[in-house]
Amino acid sequence: MAPLIEIKDLKTHFFTPGGVVKAVNGISYSVDSGEVVAIVGESGCGKSVGAMSIMQLIPNPPGRIVNGEVFFQGKDLTKLSDAEMREIRGNKIAMVFQEPMTSLNPVLTVGRQLTETLELHEGMNDIESRARAAELLELVGIPDPDSRLNDYPHQFSGGMRQRVMIAMALSCNPDLIIADEPTTALDVTIQAQILELMQKLSKETGTALIVITHNLGVVARYAHRVIVMYAGRIVETANAVELYTNPQHPYTKGLLNSVPRLDERVATRLEAVEGMPPDLSKPTLCQNCDSPEPELVLVNEDHWVAKCSNDSSCDGWFPRDLE
Repeated sequence: MAPLIEIKDLKTHFFTPGGVVKAVNGISYSVDSGEVVAIVGESGCGKSVGAMSIMQLIPNPPGRIVNGEVFFQGKDLTKLSDAEMREIRGNKIAMVFQEPMTSLNPVLTVGRQLTETLELHEGMNDIESRARAAELLELVGIPDPDSRLNDYPHQFSGGMRQRVMIAMALSCNPDLIIADEPTTALDVTIQAQILELMQKLSKETGTALIVITHNLGVVARYAHRVIVMYAGRIVETANAVELYTNPQHPYTKGLLNSVPRLDERVATRLEAVEGMPPDLSKPTLCQNCDSPEPELVLVNEDHWVAKCSNDSSCDGWFPRDLE
């Protein structure tokens, strides 16, 4: 069976006065229907730009997709017109942004923001769309949904606003939801609730889910597969159990070592990844062997690691500015 979405050698660059920033520099992966895939990495590694590229929301200028294909249900999204993409956004592919207060319109009620999407994509009338909006709020765990439809975003807590964003994403029964840092501004208890909710809804509706985060710890129990990004590239990918028990790339190991562990009786100092990420407007070289280009090598069943193309003894392609 063909994957729901397949990204092939995607490159998104930003053309700035200071040079060309290769924010996404040749990533390839796929997601199956009903699968939960986590994309992790530090700020600036290309996670969000990759997601925005799928949705064709890269501001041009200065950004532009310069190479690659994004096949969704047999269509290459990079070849579609703006009108065709509007039919897909929010309908077939929905996105949950990381800061709901800035994503929700502060001068419109939550009900109006939900019914607008339903009327546009589903052709519902006022009564039908309001009834469906109340069902969606109840589905994501918001009490007294009929009354809360009349409230404005500022009348909801951060966790409740994020639930509203999830309800909006689910409103047209999409085949794929992209959640970009959906738990960043929330405390740890609410983080767990939101991730549990998204996993539950994915199972119930069969919707595929891409969760973008900088924290390997928050996706350990929710993702089927994990993709680790660094410097605009994928440096490791495997199923979640394999990646957490047998990490291969030094950057993946660094991320895991920076997460506090509850199974350690004696508290230990968390490790830090030394140095600074490379400047993506300049050529990147591996800090160990000066290899300019990595290649993904299969090291175990469905476990791929970026290795240096000119030095087989290198632990993994890892450009880092140590000065």
